[in-house]
Amino acid sequence: MDGPEDSTGQPGPADRSHRSSVSSVGARAADVLVYLADDSMVPLAVENLPSLSAHELHRAIREVLQLPDIALDAFALWLVSPLLEVQLKPKHQPYKLGRQWQELLLRFTDAPDDDVAMDEPSLQFRRNVFFPKRRELQIHDKEVLRLLYEEAKGNVLASRYPCDVEDCEALGALVCRVQLGPYQPGQPTACALREKLDSFLPAHLCKRGHGLFAALRGRGAKAGTGEQGLLNAYRRVQEAAGSDGEREASLSPHYRAYLLKCHELPFYGCAFFHGEIDKPAQGFLHRGGRKPVSVAISLDGVHVIDCREKHVLLGLRFQELSWDHTSPEEEESVLWLEFDGDNEGTPVNKLLKIYSKQAELMSSLIEYCIELSQAAEPAASQEAGPTSASGSSPPPHQRPQLRRQGSVVCSRIQHLSTIDYVEEDAWSHPEHHTSCGCCVSLGSSWL
Repeated sequence: MDGPEDSTGQPGPADRSHRSSVSSVGARAADVLVYLADDSMVPLAVENLPSLSAHELHRAIREVLQLPDIALDAFALWLVSPLLEVQLKPKHQPYKLGRQWQELLLRFTDAPDDDVAMDEPSLQFRRNVFFPKRRELQIHDKEVLRLLYEEAKGNVLASRYPCDVEDCEALGALVCRVQLGPYQPGQPTACALREKLDSFLPAHLCKRGHGLFAALRGRGAKAGTGEQGLLNAYRRVQEAAGSDGEREASLSPHYRAYLLKCHELPFYGCAFFHGEIDKPAQGFLHRGGRKPVSVAISLDGVHVIDCREKHVLLGLRFQELSWDHTSPEEEESVLWLEFDGDNEGTPVNKLLKIYSKQAELMSSLIEYCIELSQAAEPAASQEAGPTSASGSSPPPHQRPQLRRQGSVVCSRIQHLSTIDYVEEDAWSHPEHHTSCGCCVSLGSSWL
């Protein structure tokens, strides 16, 4: 639920379609515009819009797009604006939530009153936060794969998904293949890449005079050659078996390859929330102030992302953390994350304080993701099948850990200002943490 255009300056899905999703309203009928990840629109003529549920609209979209049954689980309806993003439950009524939008903004954002008054959400058909990656691997329908690819690509290009330069090049090369066709030696490919570079790489890697050179110097990676790295990766894109015509027509393998690469990112498929953390003190009498962060929560865990530097500050699986939150009625709204660490060689408990008016939403989402993950473990084990004789191969649904030195997805705990202590922990661990349930009035545990 991170605002796509906030103090981070990061454009998000809302920027591409910030307009009303209700184009005209009559006595009984209305034309509803639902936006897809590629910014195309699906117009729906519906009756009794005020009482229509998200489930009914979802079904209408699937029928228009002729999507298979798995789309029911893979996608959800979202209300999205530059200030707030909300995934809807099937029982929610989008029209009524849209009418309550200003109340939600006042409750869950720090936006100025003028911005709140002008803000209007659009209805978007996007990936369901609760859809497991292991099930995504089972999808074969081309249109479902394309929609998932378009959404993942948008998050990579907008730097919502921080990626190492090598990964940006590999992902950008697949986008080149989808948009430009197979690599052809001797063709003026480099010029085409240079002219549309921001269609293939995140904006911070496309700045003239900086680009990949600056990124590589700043990340301590090996030297690169600007667009040449993308061009080299484009050359290496593997083509599917079959005739030239079949390979040209089928983009599904490349959509799938893009998604598989994104599965290596620990925050893929997450919900975003906006927050701030304390900066480490710069001196004995100098307070560090606060730093804007995105909090990415998915079925895999919680990641705190530095919006400016575009790298992970802290990544925790649910079994590695405890959490709690304080509500605005008690004091400033805060999400607390507790995890194990060390202080000059001494094992300690570390507390990270995340200031955010969305703390209660984050807390409830963490609890719900844990419940879903625990319920899915037996089914996932059955799908994985018997363990190999060597016992060394992980189940297919488990992502390999990225080990690249200095990777942007690795935690930078030294950059955090935490509260360290050694007393016995009095907080709950994930398996028996309870939420305050303060979102019940909105008809959902986390909206």
